[in-house]
Amino acid sequence: MTPTPITLSGAPGSPYTRKMVSLLRYRRIPYKLLQYGIAGPPGLPQAKVRLLPTFYLPNAQGELEAIVDSTPIIRRLEQDFEGRSVLPTNPVIAFIDYLLDDYADEWLTKAMFHYRWHYKADEQKAGQILPRWSRITASDEDMAAASKFIAERQVSRLYVVGSNNTTAPVIEASYERFLDLFNAHLKHFPFLMGNRPGASDFATFGQLTQLTHFDPTPMAVTLAKSPRTYAWVEICEDLSGVEPKESDWLDAADIPATTIALLKEFGRVYVPALLANAKAIASGADTFETEIDHKPWKQQTFQYQAKCLQWIRNAYADLGLKDRTAVDQILAGTSIPTLFQK
Repeated sequence: MTPTPITLSGAPGSPYTRKMVSLLRYRRIPYKLLQYGIAGPPGLPQAKVRLLPTFYLPNAQGELEAIVDSTPIIRRLEQDFEGRSVLPTNPVIAFIDYLLDDYADEWLTKAMFHYRWHYKADEQKAGQILPRWSRITASDEDMAAASKFIAERQVSRLYVVGSNNTTAPVIEASYERFLDLFNAHLKHFPFLMGNRPGASDFATFGQLTQLTHFDPTPMAVTLAKSPRTYAWVEICEDLSGVEPKESDWLDAADIPATTIALLKEFGRVYVPALLANAKAIASGADTFETEIDHKPWKQQTFQYQAKCLQWIRNAYADLGLKDRTAVDQILAGTSIPTLFQK
C-alpha cells in the first residue's frame, strides 16, 4: 500500500500537476506538494525524464521511485485507495472516459502549449511568471535572464506539439469547437462523465487551468465563447465536497448527444494525427504529414503518442463482446473506429 501523505513535486503552470492535485483533493488522499525548484526532503529519487508532476511512490521492494505519467498513476491510486473512484464501473463508460482523458492529455495540450508560446503577449506573461514560481526571491536581473531563457527555449520547442504557422489555424479552430461542445454538455451535466467526475474531467481541467485562467489569448477566447467553461474550471479546483453515487455516472444505454459530439471532435482532429504519427514511426520517419480538418498538418513524430494509440487499441481489445458491440454503436460516425483497424 502507498503511505500517506503522498509526496509529489509540481508547479502551478503545469496542467498535469493541476490535474493530479485536483484529483487527490477529490479522492481525499492526503498529499504533500513540493513546489518545483524549492528543495524537498533529501534523498528523493530522480525521474528518468524530468516531467511535472513527479510522484514519489514505493516500488514492490518498498523503495521510493520517481514516477511521472499521470494515467498509470491514477490507476495505481485506484488500487491503493478505496472509494470516490474516478474510473467508471461500467466498461463502456470507462472506455469513453479513457478516450476523452487521452484527448485532453494529448490533443487539448497542443492548444495549451500553442497559445502560450505562439502569441507574444502570452509568451511575455509566461516568461515573466513561470521562473518566479520556483525562484520567488531571485533578483530582477536574474529573473530577466531566466525569463529570456525560458521563453526562447519554449518557443523553439513548439514543433514538439506540432504548432507552427501552418497548423495554428487547425489548433485554434479545434479549441474553439471544443469550447462550444463542452459548453453545450455543461448545460446538462456538471462533468464529462455525468453527475460525478471521471479521469477525463481531471485531464480536461488540467489543460483548461492554463487555457482559461493563465494565458491571455485563450482566456479571452474562452470568456467570449463559454463563460460556463471558465466557471467550471474554478469549481473543479477542489471537488472534495462532492459526494458521488454509483448512479451518477453516464448511462451506457443512453449516451447523451453532447458526449457523442465531443467524441466526433476526437475523431475529427486527434484520430488522423494518431494514425499518421504511428505510420511514420513504423517506417522510421522523423516527421509526418497528414490532413486534419481538411487542412495540412506537419510535425515531428512523437513516440509517446504511438504508445497512446496502442494503449487505446489494447483497451478496446480488452472489452467483452457485448461491451465492444455497445462501444461500436456509440462510436459509429465518429471516425474513432479507424483506430482499431490494423
